[in-house]
Amino acid sequence: MLATLALTAAALSGPVAEDCTFNGIPLHGRVGIVESFPDIRVQLVTSFPDLKVKTVTSFADDCGEWEFVDSFPDFTIQFVTSFPDIKIEYVSSFPGMP
Repeated sequence: MLATLALTAAALSGPVAEDCTFNGIPLHGRVGIVESFPDIRVQLVTSFPDLKVKTVTSFADDCGEWEFVDSFPDFTIQFVTSFPDIKIEYVSSFPGMP
């Protein structure tokens, strides 16, 4: 029964962990966009996101701050319209967990 409660709590919390990671990948830093074999499949939404993302040009050190780069990314994403790993919403302030 305890395992069932833990599984239910994990399902309710969503795909982004409390420490702002997805499957051990910190959701901040240098991000590369790819067409195939991404680390994370991402869907853009305007409501009920798993993560609020602010694009920055440097020092993407806090949860939800992403610097888009062409080389040497910390992780890669692929934009999809269905079956995402996480849903994000772009914001101009207060990035991170909703």
